[in-house]
Amino acid sequence: MDEQQIAETEAVADEVESETDDASRAEDEHLAGVEDGCGCTEVWEHLSENRVDE
Repeated sequence: MDEQQIAETEAVADEVESETDDASRAEDEHLAGVEDGCGCTEVWEHLSENRVDE
């Protein structure tokens, strides 16, 4: 593999990693504001407080 192929492969890997990070953040967005290490009750309260009536 030459230097150009290596650079192209690394660029694609960086792009995939960035997209994965974005998707992961979107999946966890509803937990923003919940402290690390909190328990189930705190998570449930946070989600209940921020729920939009359907």
